[in-house]
Amino acid sequence: MADRKAFPLRLDPALYDALQRWAGADLRSLNAQIEFLLRRALREAGRLPAGDEGRGEPRVRKERS
Repeated sequence: MADRKAFPLRLDPALYDALQRWAGADLRSLNAQIEFLLRRALREAGRLPAGDEGRGEPRVRKERS
């Protein structure tokens, strides 16, 4: 696994609650949801570092047969 940088993040309580609900609906942790949203915003802005294009995509559940 790649190294991760840790830092404190202060959020408005309403924003925190909305992100937490969204993360739960997508079966992600709050941290993973924030990282997913940041990667998507960087990709859409054309600022995602090279070699990082495939990370942060929504997970697709495979149905068991």
